[in-house]
Amino acid sequence: MAPSSHRGRQPLDLDAAPAAPALDDDGRVARTGNLWTCVAHIITGVIGAGVLALSWSVAQLGWVAGPVAMVCFAAVTYVSAVLLSHCYRSPAAPGGPDLPSSEEEGKTRRNYTYMGAVRALLGRKHTYVCGSLQYLYLYGIGVAYTITTATCLGAIKKANCYHVHGRGAARCTSDDREQHLFMLLFGVAQLVLSFIPNFHSMAWLSVVAAVMSFTYSGIGLGLGLSKTIGDGVIRGSVAGVPMHTPMQKMWRVSQAIGDIAFAYPYSIVLLEIQDTLRSSPPEGDTLRKGNVIAMLATTFFYLCVGCFGYAAFGDAAPGNLLTGFGFYEPYWLVDFANACIVLHILGGYQFFSQQIFTVWDRWLEARFPESAFVCRTYAMRLMPGLPRYGLNLQRVCFRTAYVASTTALAVVFPYFNEVLGLLGALIFWPLIIYLPVEMYCVQRRVRAWTPTWVALQAFNIACFAVGTFAFVGCVQGVVQKRLAS
Repeated sequence: MAPSSHRGRQPLDLDAAPAAPALDDDGRVARTGNLWTCVAHIITGVIGAGVLALSWSVAQLGWVAGPVAMVCFAAVTYVSAVLLSHCYRSPAAPGGPDLPSSEEEGKTRRNYTYMGAVRALLGRKHTYVCGSLQYLYLYGIGVAYTITTATCLGAIKKANCYHVHGRGAARCTSDDREQHLFMLLFGVAQLVLSFIPNFHSMAWLSVVAAVMSFTYSGIGLGLGLSKTIGDGVIRGSVAGVPMHTPMQKMWRVSQAIGDIAFAYPYSIVLLEIQDTLRSSPPEGDTLRKGNVIAMLATTFFYLCVGCFGYAAFGDAAPGNLLTGFGFYEPYWLVDFANACIVLHILGGYQFFSQQIFTVWDRWLEARFPESAFVCRTYAMRLMPGLPRYGLNLQRVCFRTAYVASTTALAVVFPYFNEVLGLLGALIFWPLIIYLPVEMYCVQRRVRAWTPTWVALQAFNIACFAVGTFAFVGCVQGVVQKRLAS
């Protein structure tokens, strides 16, 4: 018998074949997030530059109302997150992109983003309102970050000058021109960064931002605690900073509430966090557990920063804990904390702004597909040895105008506490309260005048009153400071 032609061949090793990646029910690579990654994402999303204004906010409200306000905003944020967590999955229409007509009814689709959930559950009109407010908020973050960077750079310069020439030295004073210069330098840096491809999506950017935010927040907490213990005195009062008239006190209280509101919101990124979690146990269950842990940890941290800062400085608590020069020494630690803020903000500005750039680019490309100005990319070599850079004229013009406008607004309105409060109040009711309540009612089919519906509407109305009060007060504060300057 002739020898087999297969003699000498090695048997096929099926185990050696590369395994296909596991997929979730939507066809995407299986999510791997768990409870602790969820907690980490939430804490990273909450803690930011807003923590620096909490001591000032507690000072305006006093020893009773200040801590109570922070606890109340934490509770509101928790309720909002719970409502939103039920909106991650919504019914998919048969024949739609998420469910072919051949599939059985009753299947669900995932809402990967906040705006996607609004579109799926509330329709196009609500989506326009949501998108307008969300992008206005992101634009305002760019203005606030420009102001914050200028004050941090000025604080570094002044701290070093005080260390050399003594506290209060005349040569260490600064004026508006110096602050404007720092803003312009920050604008130039952001203009350069805005042309780096995919800068906002680099993995290290989120890591750096998280490390920096925890670092400068921890330094602020440590300095406040050490000063309180060192002085042996707990400063402050039940009523907070006294004002000449009740109307002035009311405006200050409203601005403090706006600053606290700015420190808490993460609901607009909550569904993105939920989209990272594995499906077993259900994403909603994991998120709600993570939300409890993260809110408890964040609220405890916020109470420590706000209360120890107020205890250390009393009614003189600065608007920005690390730049108002309540702390002078150790100067190198104050410098390091402010440098951490600047590094955090350099990346944070791009993280928020690139979302606007992406939407604008896609809209123009769809609207003017034949336009060379919009769609054509020119390959250029900026420096020998570097790869060619794809230059698009529309992107150059829009990004330049965008960065220039945020810088110009920061120059005109360089008011840290008022601008932060205005941004916090702007989105507090519509994005954090109203839309989550409406989406939950649609998702869970809550009927009108049932106990659940009445409770949610009462919650909605109460938060509307608080948000409006804070917004009006912050607008008044910005206008008053602008007219007084």
